[in-house]
Amino acid sequence: MQEHTITGEAVVLNLRAANFMPRLGAALIDAIVYFLGWVILMVLVAEFTSAFAMDYAAGQAVVIISMVTLVFLIPFLVEGLSKGRSLGKLIFGLRVVRDDGGTIRWRHAFTRCLTGVFELWMTAGSVAIIASLFNKQSKRLGDMMAGTYVIMARAPRVPASMPDVPPAMQQWAQVADLGRIPPALAHQVHTLIRNSPTMRPESLAQISGQLYAQVLNYVTPGPPAGVDTLTFLVGVMAERRNRDYQVLSRQRERRQRDAQYLMR
Repeated sequence: MQEHTITGEAVVLNLRAANFMPRLGAALIDAIVYFLGWVILMVLVAEFTSAFAMDYAAGQAVVIISMVTLVFLIPFLVEGLSKGRSLGKLIFGLRVVRDDGGTIRWRHAFTRCLTGVFELWMTAGSVAIIASLFNKQSKRLGDMMAGTYVIMARAPRVPASMPDVPPAMQQWAQVADLGRIPPALAHQVHTLIRNSPTMRPESLAQISGQLYAQVLNYVTPGPPAGVDTLTFLVGVMAERRNRDYQVLSRQRERRQRDAQYLMR
């Protein structure tokens, strides 16, 4: 989900709110870690109380303090020190931010973790799940009270840039007539070029030959001597991109000149 967040300085931020499933996965990982911590803590508490021959009331007090530390204090410290990250959120690429897109403070972490004692631990997460399902930003009650929400902090991988016109086709590109290559065909050629390093040679030769035959219907003259089909497709797409960029640059310059003329 794409959210347009406006900061206090009137800057628009495009922050992608995390949906339900990544948040659930992160919560399950955190719950498993804290449960294992609880088991270890209970073993240590049992040994501590038996070693010091503590009575029942003192033992109960130690257990309560241990539970408060586990379900509130440790999550509070983790979220506050990491500025909205936990182990589960780190694995799923999530982060807690304020409603204005800024980094959370200790008070935000305090409110979220204090509310989490009820909606995450006492109700086994059922209240948080219901609240998240009926909120467009998948907020739980703690987020609503703290003024926060969880975003996808891990940016998607940017695809590698397309190669430039091969040296063997530089002179050809200066005189070539590139017709209006259909967008669907151009997309297929771009996909082939990006995937060519990982394709089997026979499949690459077959597909590039098919696309080569289609592209020839829109390109004049044909490929220079000694240029294979894939190199020819790379050169056509690179020159097509360069010419589109030149057209857009001229349009932008024209708009800038018109705007300067109107401001006089």
